Amino acid sequence: MFSHSSICRLGREQADCSPYDKEQVEKILRYGSPVGSCIEHHTELDRCMDRLRGLLSEKDKESGSLSTGTVIRADTLKCSAGRFQRSWHAPSGGLYLAMAWADTLLPDFNRLLPFAIGIACHELVASLGVSARLKWVNDVLVRGRKISGVLCETIISGSCERYHLIGIGININNREFPPELKNIATSVARETGQEHDLNDICLNLLARLQWNIGLLYYGEELFLTADEKQRENSNPVFKRWLSLSDTRGRRVVYGYDVQLNPLYEARVLNIDKDGSLVMELEDGSRIVESSGEVVYL
Repeated sequence: MFSHSSICRLGREQADCSPYDKEQVEKILRYGSPVGSCIEHHTELDRCMDRLRGLLSEKDKESGSLSTGTVIRADTLKCSAGRFQRSWHAPSGGLYLAMAWADTLLPDFNRLLPFAIGIACHELVASLGVSARLKWVNDVLVRGRKISGVLCETIISGSCERYHLIGIGININNREFPPELKNIATSVARETGQEHDLNDICLNLLARLQWNIGLLYYGEELFLTADEKQRENSNPVFKRWLSLSDTRGRRVVYGYDVQLNPLYEARVLNIDKDGSLVMELEDGSRIVESSGEVVYL
């Protein structure tokens, strides 16, 4: 594997391509530096998220706290699940990990944490030569096929500390998918014909998570120190997400669990600065949804 210092070093190298000056870069990297503070690598697990919950329980018994940025990675997952307990095909060849992150952001920025994670996943895939777009909130799609998915859950530990558990699955070297996924999933290897060292890929992703989570905290700082007019333009993560997404303008089916219970069809007009979806119904009325999911029509 690799060390936490390797993540920080690569994050600094990647930051050289950013539009920020040296002082800003240092601040962003410092905010995101806990990413990968502790890393466990397993050959096989049921679920990475379950292992994180187990670590939280162990810390509770010791009257301690789990280090924010703790990462659990597994080569294969036996019982992997995404949103609404949907199974996630997780054989050898993919990158599967989960990270615990302490809830320390203000509510308006806290809601954008899943967007920052999605950006990091998109940037990783793009760095490997795959042209992809983000679908609200953080699915990474290639010509409508899913190449990466993120699951975010918030839990309260026994010591009353709030953590975000962030599960990430990215199809890297996977080439075969079960029949039900053949037409809706893809991988880096299938798109480019190239396979990659998963340790290098994991390091790359964690460095991008470090940067984008740090950027979210930096945006919060800008918001708190800006005047009313400047606040409208003080969210670099939201701007970045909009530039990578093709959700605006699309016709969609919306639902809380859209596969089992689709609620209505609509056209996406915009995404609010808090990450909410602004949609127009068939009768011309508008509706705003801050949770749930969409399927493109």
